[in-house]
Amino acid sequence: MTATSGTYTQQFKQLTELQQVRDALYFLKQDNERTTKDQIDVTEVEAPPFHEANRAAYFKEKLSAFGLENLTTDSEGNVYGIRKGSGNGPTVVIAAHLDTVFPAGTNVKARIEDGIVYAPGIGDDGRGLAVLLTLLRTLDENEIETEGDIIFLADVGEEGLGDLRGVKAFFRENTYVDGFISVEPGAPGDLIYCGVGSKRYNVTFTGKGGHSFGDFGTSSAIHAAGRAIAALADLTVPEEPKTTYNVGTIHGGTSINTIAQHAGFQLDLRSISSDALAELEEKALALITEAAQIESEARKQPGSIKVTTELVGDRPAGNQPKEAPIRQIALQAAEALGIEVEMEDPLSTDSNVPISLGIPALTLGGGGNSGGHHTLEEYFDPTDAFYGPQRILLSLLGMVGIKNAAAPLLPVREQK
Repeated sequence: MTATSGTYTQQFKQLTELQQVRDALYFLKQDNERTTKDQIDVTEVEAPPFHEANRAAYFKEKLSAFGLENLTTDSEGNVYGIRKGSGNGPTVVIAAHLDTVFPAGTNVKARIEDGIVYAPGIGDDGRGLAVLLTLLRTLDENEIETEGDIIFLADVGEEGLGDLRGVKAFFRENTYVDGFISVEPGAPGDLIYCGVGSKRYNVTFTGKGGHSFGDFGTSSAIHAAGRAIAALADLTVPEEPKTTYNVGTIHGGTSINTIAQHAGFQLDLRSISSDALAELEEKALALITEAAQIESEARKQPGSIKVTTELVGDRPAGNQPKEAPIRQIALQAAEALGIEVEMEDPLSTDSNVPISLGIPALTLGGGGNSGGHHTLEEYFDPTDAFYGPQRILLSLLGMVGIKNAAAPLLPVREQK
């Protein structure tokens, strides 16, 4: 049984009136301190980009206490297991990412000052991982049997050049999923249901080079890179759908009196529209190729500057309608708790991948107040942080239903 949009409010009223659900919400409030401890413990196991194995092993051991079926570490390094339901509902994934942006050797030991926890990665995504554990505890403690299956996933490669490799790998192997929730640091009212796609390139120009005086007139790799950057800076992009470009780093040259043999930059292209992103990518790559030609021909040395473009990041864009059931369920969960949904701006998260595959997905805030993300001064305030897990639990139960008590509201997808 699934619900139409007109029945969401009634169905959620029935859900929140169940004593099991009331007890589960109360448990999450009482579990707030323990959840913060979990958050600190997992944060203190470092997880540098592309080297998440230690934290993955630690978190797998944590998950093993809950009797999840088929608990595994896959070939990409993701850890996940299934909390089985009755078999009469959708399969929903709830995920948080293992990796951080911080290199190996970063001091990730937490310190607490005036109740605030400071540690690199404590919010992003130490919070998400801790939320997964408190949700499992409340489901078990309150003996909640769901209709649908829930997959608890700790994935790798969400940050930076990790390029969402964890969730990409997961969905290559698991095509039967009906819904997906990603937990990120943020307010309990955060609700992200559209994904910002991106293409990232390493661009490198090469030439013969030479002495700045003796070989004056020789084509310069730096000059070619400069021509390309200037041309990119003059690009016009649509405001709707929001589409952006940025040259984030530049490199090249040997000395002040050397005509550069090598130069380049890193280019970031983004849009919430796959079509707009593809169009921007085509224009940008054409301008880069043209810049090499212009520099060569300006020095009367056709072909003297070569350029290569290496794709190092490819995050798919994705949109869902406002009336999508998964969004309506999350809105009802917030309303049931008196939480105002204030932030629905598109972002780039693990949810990008399932949305691009046509799988209903969203990203929800894990609760608490955190900031300084991606800096050594990152912090987390656990005051009333339990509202995040409460909202996520209600969203999850609304999707998968409770056996013999509440029908799932998220439809089972037709498998192609």
